Amino acid sequence: MSDAEHTREPQYLLRGFEKWALPRMAAALPKWVLPDHMTALGIVSAAGIGICYASSGYSTNYLWLANLLWIVNWVGDSLDGTLARVRRIERPRYGYYLDHIVDMFAVAFVCIGLGFSPYLLLSVGLAMLIAYYLMSINVYLETFVMKSFQFGYAYIGPTEVRVILMLGGTALALGFEPTFEVKHVDMTALDVIGLIGVGVMILALLRRIGGNLSKLAKLEPANVVKDVAPSDGDRSGPH
Repeated sequence: MSDAEHTREPQYLLRGFEKWALPRMAAALPKWVLPDHMTALGIVSAAGIGICYASSGYSTNYLWLANLLWIVNWVGDSLDGTLARVRRIERPRYGYYLDHIVDMFAVAFVCIGLGFSPYLLLSVGLAMLIAYYLMSINVYLETFVMKSFQFGYAYIGPTEVRVILMLGGTALALGFEPTFEVKHVDMTALDVIGLIGVGVMILALLRRIGGNLSKLAKLEPANVVKDVAPSDGDRSGPH
């Protein structure tokens, strides 16, 4: 879907490849394929990934299937907005809202699915989910306040996360499963990586919040009397 009216500031490592590939893929799709179809493909594949992770204790083949579904998810999630822009059929507010509501559920499917797998503690999966939601909330606030949309943090965006999870799934499927004991709690390598990832996410979020507040403070200095007094309806609003 198309994003709401704001400037896009992609800085992801794989952005160059996506900028080249996605418009060509969108142009090659049949006319009957619509952006909403791609959005549906993205959320259905995300649910499938979660189910595969949760079922991976029965067979590592589910990890290979999850990797395949990650490719399907990338196609659906990346092409909905691109398809709308290529065909010039954007619906900015509808698309922005739907896209991020779908992302909210998709990430929940994946994190909870991982949490029910034998490779990740459910508590770690929920911590990852909460950290993602906090980062997302900040992005949505930035979009509204600063009219700038930048979903990734430190050159890591959704596509890069997919690649990392696919590499991790491949390692697990091939039998790379080192375990650790931390205060009498057995933890896998994925648990350790997940906790490190949560820490990195929180630090990146705090850094971005600090930068945003610094920028906004320069635009709106404190204790500066405005020339025009606020109306009665504005007196209870944000300051």
